[in-house]
Amino acid sequence: MNNLKNIDKQKIVLFSLDEPRYALYLSEVERVVSAVEIIPLPKAPEIVSGVINFHGEIIPVIDIRKRFRLPLHDINLEDHFIIARTSKRLVVLVVDSVNGVYDIDSYQVVKTDEAFPFTDYISGIAKIETDIILINDLEKFLSLNEQQKLDDALSAGKE
Repeated sequence: MNNLKNIDKQKIVLFSLDEPRYALYLSEVERVVSAVEIIPLPKAPEIVSGVINFHGEIIPVIDIRKRFRLPLHDINLEDHFIIARTSKRLVVLVVDSVNGVYDIDSYQVVKTDEAFPFTDYISGIAKIETDIILINDLEKFLSLNEQQKLDDALSAGKE
């Protein structure tokens, strides 16, 4: 009987960008690492800060502050990188801090396409304790045009 209760639970990774709390589903997160140097990537979309070399793999870094129109700041040693997987590639998200992994019940998540259709990059909104959490939709972070520009820039970097 306890197994039935766990079917509707999902794990999310909470992170911060300034004050608001954001999340990704744990199933999308590969790992969390400390910030490292970002190498600029010529001709990449504006939202892509550059790339990092992670264990021999070149991974694009997405500046989600730009996507959400939040104040930009230089990366410092206290920042974290979330390495996450989209259906096309690994990406790195620069975040201020990672606040932990939480279980949420499916009934706690409001699907934004139904209730808030204007929230392009958010798949759901949840409440944990007194905080409102915006659950990001990684698949929508890059438009098709941005995906193509990133593919071209990464290909040019390999030549």
